Order: sequence, then structure tokens, then C-alpha cells
Amino acid sequence: MRWSQLFIPTLKEAPAQVEAPSHKYLLRAGFIRQLTSGVYSLLPLGQLVRLKIIEIIRQEMNKIGGQEFVLSALQPIDLWVESGRLEAVSEIMFRVKDRKKADLALGLTHEEVFTSIARAGLSSYKQLPQIWYQIQTKFRDEARPKGGLLRVREFTMKDSYSFDFDQAGLDASFDKHHLAYISIFKRCGLDFRAVEASSGAMGGSASIEFMVLTNSGEDNLVLCTSCDYAANVERGSSKFEVIPPCSEPSKNQLEKFATPQIRTIKALEEMEGGASAQNQIKTLVYVADSKIVLALVQGDQEMNESKLQSAIGASTIRPATDDEIFEALKAHPGSLGACNLKLNDTIRNIVADPRLKGRSGMTTGANVDDWHYRNVCVDRDIAVNIWTDLHTVKAGEECIKCGGKLDLQKGLEIGHIFKLGTRYSKTMNAHVLGADGAKNEIVMGSYGIGVERLMAAVVETSHDDKGIIWPQSIAPYEVVIVPVNSGDEKLKSLSEEMEAELSSSGISCLLDDRDERAGVKFNDAELIGIPWRITAGKKVADGIVELFDRKNKISTDIAIEKVREVLEEKLSVKR
Repeated sequence: MRWSQLFIPTLKEAPAQVEAPSHKYLLRAGFIRQLTSGVYSLLPLGQLVRLKIIEIIRQEMNKIGGQEFVLSALQPIDLWVESGRLEAVSEIMFRVKDRKKADLALGLTHEEVFTSIARAGLSSYKQLPQIWYQIQTKFRDEARPKGGLLRVREFTMKDSYSFDFDQAGLDASFDKHHLAYISIFKRCGLDFRAVEASSGAMGGSASIEFMVLTNSGEDNLVLCTSCDYAANVERGSSKFEVIPPCSEPSKNQLEKFATPQIRTIKALEEMEGGASAQNQIKTLVYVADSKIVLALVQGDQEMNESKLQSAIGASTIRPATDDEIFEALKAHPGSLGACNLKLNDTIRNIVADPRLKGRSGMTTGANVDDWHYRNVCVDRDIAVNIWTDLHTVKAGEECIKCGGKLDLQKGLEIGHIFKLGTRYSKTMNAHVLGADGAKNEIVMGSYGIGVERLMAAVVETSHDDKGIIWPQSIAPYEVVIVPVNSGDEKLKSLSEEMEAELSSSGISCLLDDRDERAGVKFNDAELIGIPWRITAGKKVADGIVELFDRKNKISTDIAIEKVREVLEEKLSVKR
């Protein structure tokens, strides 16, 4: 391909508001252009990279027995009502009505559609397992699109789904995807971490996220500095000291004491006769699936909302309003507690972090404005019905696996795999008959990779101050040939011959035939990130050209007749 014929609208500078490296360089190098907020057009170079990523994904999915589908992006709302997931995703779902006023949605994912196909087409355990996948456009009405391709409203996703007869089958399908994802990301040249994650609105029993460490990431990761423990902060845990249960709780009865105008943990700490933060119980009130839930954590710790949602199995969760809190507890924030409360039709759960289990001598709100209780013995005074880790891990805490120190780093999600179990087959009545003739709900898994985000992740982790450094596997072109003087007929002819010879051997080449200065050509080649550059200059008279390694910034003189042989060896071209 000749540069003069290719549309590569490079920019000297990116717009001032652009911060993420991938956003900056994909814009400057002419890979993308913004159409509107969160919507981008891929230009020819961007499409070349996208297609290479898709081919890698397709090859690895086919290796594990995946069967490729193409499903409609337009979906009936009825399917989302049937699965019970509509409310959980309503804020990010694009919804439309057709001319007959039927409710439709642009697909943000396809669990419901694939489940509907499975229930209609799978009837016997003999048809299982199945792995189905597609590479399709998705739509999500993100509130704050940003970072170029990192957070958008329209994107390409590889989403796959496994259908098994039992949990053992799901485990096997999950492991197959795990290995396939490792291969995909390695082939794309990425350094990544697999971390424990929350399933969120997807539901299910377990999930793993694949993360690239970058400051442009939106996730906080908990990483052990001494072992391989890694988790999203929504799932991460740390070691803590287990406190023995109250030995003689009757000795110190609950004592109610006045706390006028005390509304915060810190204020109660500083009040005479108050309590240190670690001896306070912080009571937070949420609405989960229309019911009130109380979450209790130690006063000096932050509660993790995602952990709470997972613990109670709620499809939706949000902080309760002041009015909702007062109606349920008869007090306002700052004076709230769970002492002597009983579960009822209004209060669904009292969920507590295990760091509170067995604690005595604690202080908490009395559910009367401006009053607190001291001498709280948690096991005696609070009817906790769910004990679960609600703590948000902090840097420096001890690893739950090895006791080493934990660190927090920013991560960018590039893939996510879920064990859905029977979450969708149960609500959508998707079952098969077992060997005994009994109905069994299909056991499912769901697995996603964002294609354009994967492209951006590579740029996030592989660039320098001159531009992108693409790995060979997904580079738009493997080699760029640069004659330093396009007006020199000898250099022009030699460059054209090299381009033809290399292309015939399966090496993708870009010939920079523009009438530009050599410096401009070199800068543009480094900006767009082509792995290898052949420079035809003064040394051609001696039968030599220069081979420049973009990644390692090493130049080597090679004989013209050896160009093809050297590049075939370096690129490991397979004919």
C-alpha cells in the first residue's frame, strides 16, 4: 500500500481536553475521529487493527469449540422483563419504539437473546455442552463517556456463552475461556493480570476480570506485593484479627447517652465521653430491590457497596434517602444504629462486616436523634442475619492469602468472564431433560471482550513520546518503507521493488511515497507505530538500507538482497 493513497489524517497536537495516552495517540495518528460524545468512527488504520484483533479472538474461540453467531442488536424489551434484569440496566439502555409502538432496546449485551435461543433449541443433556459466541456492536448510554475508546456508547464486543448440564460442566467451560483469554491477550502483546471480581448486574456465582495496569483505568485493584493475590477492590479482602465473643456481656448493659449535634464518626471521636472510630459501629442504610437494608462496618472503615449487593443477591441497590431512613428507623443520619431492631417487612437484612463479630464496648446510634448507645455487645444487642466482608481494602493492609502487604493500583478492564449458573435459565425457563427424564435448568457462563477497548489498552501500555508502538500481531502494517528522497528515481524504484517483494512473501508493507522531508516521514512512521522501518538513503549506493526497530529503537544496516530474509526471520512469517 502507498501512503499517498491511504487516508491517514495525522495531527501535530491532540485537543487540550484529551488526557488518556490511547485517546491522544489514536487521534493524532489518524486511527479514530469523534462523531459525538462517546461515539467514534474508526478510520482505515483503526479498522486494520480492529480486524486483526477480531481474527485473533475468532481463532482462539474456535479452538475451544466456539460456534459463531450473529444476533440482532435490536431486542424486544419483553426479554429483559422476563429475565428480571430490566430495572438494573435501565439507566444505560438505549430504548426505542417501532411504528407499532412496540418497546425495543439496542443490545448492551445478549444473555437474554442467547438464552431464548437455547431454550427453544436445546432439549436434551446429550446436546450439551455448547459454546456460542458472536462479535457484535453493543450500545450503552454511559453517563460520562471519556478516554476516547476506553468508555464509549457504541462498541464492538466478543460475547460468548456456555451451556452445560451441571456445575462441573460450567467449571470446565469457564476454564476453557480463561485459557483462551490468556492466549488472546498475550497474542495482542499485553501485560495483564487476572483478578477476582464482582458479578454486579450480571449475577452468578463467580467472575474474573482481566486487567491492564494503567493510570487511565477506572478500577482500583488490590495487589499483593509478595504473592499472586489480585482482586478488584469490589471483591478484594484483607486479613484481620478475629475478636473472641463477649465473655460476660451482662456486666456492661447498653447505656444511652446524649450526643447533641453529633453527626459524624469524627465528631463522636472528639466529643468528651465519646469513642474512637475503631470502637464505633457505622450504620449505613440502603434500598435493595425496594426493601431497607442496614450495613454495619467499623467506624474507621469504608463500606463496599458492591460487596453488599453481592451478599444479599439484590438486582438493584442504592443509598436510602433521608425520608426513607426516617420512616424506617425514626431517626436521621448521624444517630442511626441497629441495636434491638428486628427484621420485618420493611427492614429486609442487617448485614455486618466480620470485623465486628464478637466485639464489645462498642458505640453506635440509638435511632433517636442526638442520642447514642455505648457498651454495645454486637452478638448480644444486634440481630445480624448476614455476616460478610463489607470492608473496602486500603493500601498497606495484610494479604488474606500470604500475609504480605497489599497495594492499590489503577486497572483497565480488557475482559470479564462470569459463572452465571442458572441465573437466566431459571427466570427464562431454559431447561433440558436429563438421563432420568427429569427437567434440569441449563447451567450458563458468560464471557466478554471489548474489541476497541482492547485496541486502546495496547496503546495505553505500549507508546512513547513519539507515538504508538504496536506489537507485530495487530499492527496496521508490519513494515514501512521510507525513501529519504522521493524525487530520486533510483530510490523510488528500489523502494517499489522492496514493497512488491515483501508483500508477495506475506509481509504487510506501507510505502511512504509522499513528497515530504525525511524527518516528516520518520516522525509519522513512529507516530502511527509501525514495528519496522526500512530507510532507503545514501547507503543504497553501497547496496545497504537501514532497518529500524520501533520498539527497541535500534537501527541496523542490512544488505538490500537480504531484506526479505531478515524480515521473514524477525516477523516469523509463516507461508
